[in-house]
Amino acid sequence: MAMHVISRFAPSPTGRLHLGHAFSALLAHDLARALGGRFLLRIEDIDPGRCRPEHVTGIIEDLRWLGLDWDEEPVFQSQRLPLYAQALERLKARGFAYPCFCTRARIAAEITASIAAPHGPDGPLYPGICRTLGEEERARRIAAGEAHAWRLDSAKAVALAGPLPWHDAAAGPVAADPAAHGDVVLARKDAPTSYHLAVTVDDAAQGVTDVVRGQDLFAATHVHRLLQALLGLPVPRYHHHALLLDDKGERLAKRAGSPTLASMRAEGVDPAGLVERLRAQRPLAFP
Repeated sequence: MAMHVISRFAPSPTGRLHLGHAFSALLAHDLARALGGRFLLRIEDIDPGRCRPEHVTGIIEDLRWLGLDWDEEPVFQSQRLPLYAQALERLKARGFAYPCFCTRARIAAEITASIAAPHGPDGPLYPGICRTLGEEERARRIAAGEAHAWRLDSAKAVALAGPLPWHDAAAGPVAADPAAHGDVVLARKDAPTSYHLAVTVDDAAQGVTDVVRGQDLFAATHVHRLLQALLGLPVPRYHHHALLLDDKGERLAKRAGSPTLASMRAEGVDPAGLVERLRAQRPLAFP
């Protein structure tokens, strides 16, 4: 009997797709198809400085070349900004978000000056410079038009949320530890949202039941689990898969210049054979 399954592939149009993207997209696609569910495509184009329309076209071309199809028109995060704004306002109203006026240089200097700056999965944590600003000063600086981001008051949010269990297909039951990430950014100075907030809101709004993504995003799930609790959103099942590596043992990445699907297509690579080889690497956690 078919399960109620909705999976998604959610690339950022900041470059052409490589084999690592193909692997993740294929796993999400196959999970939905094997269980009689639906597979969605979401374009995460909230970074105005790096996203390009031609890369959106390239993503569509690459996925079609692999033989993948999706069940609805692609969703673009740039067209969903009101949803993220509403979620942010809810967090502000409950005192879980505060404005941060710090520059990167100020944050770096504060961390350097600290004898024992706390670290999280992605490096040194934000030292909380603006967390203790008074409401009057915050309001005055916002009214003056001072550039600011919005950060999550992690300690306050965790204290209210309590235990935050989630489940990964490979790791099993997990107890979320969002405090390890510190006061993450919810809305950037140059964009009205952040990856953490947008992906959490979108997965819930689209009814995603199964999130398939690389192991490099495993730690981010702790933050997403906290945001789900604060916003009263459902918790999907998670499937964090191993990352594909190159012949040097390095993970495939756009910034590393990994071979793209477009270049493989231009070289005459057989897409059916490529998909077959990728499927042969499928983790046991998938059907």
